[in-house]
Amino acid sequence: MKEQAFIDQLQNEKIVAAIGAAEAKTSGEIRVFISRKEITDAVATAQAEFTRLGMTKTAERNGVLIFVAPRSQKFAIIGDEGIHQHCGEKFWREVAEQMTTHFKRSEFTEGIVHAIDKAGTLLAEHFPHRADDKNELPDAVERD
Repeated sequence: MKEQAFIDQLQNEKIVAAIGAAEAKTSGEIRVFISRKEITDAVATAQAEFTRLGMTKTAERNGVLIFVAPRSQKFAIIGDEGIHQHCGEKFWREVAEQMTTHFKRSEFTEGIVHAIDKAGTLLAEHFPHRADDKNELPDAVERD
């Protein structure tokens, strides 16, 4: 994935709409972060962003971060500790493989939206939306 092609094709409004739709079914929080930096370890960088963005402070520890670094052609999906009690690495690997398939076809927005949908379905199963839920984190696509 070429960085500029990725950035140019990314449809923020579709991503934000997907986050809103997913979060309407769950108390979980989903965020997307696009990094323009050259990175070597996507998981470690994503974990640092997860903490910096305040995602460890959700009431149920049920946040998910989809982190993409197009310059390095790397991405990671990070779930907080509440989520890991309900799903294993296999779930995240499958989502990552599906994202990779989309990215190889230059379907960048679709790959991210697919990951949001999958994460939202998992969150809704284990952390259903409640009447007193509030949106704890912004739904915007974050960037550095």
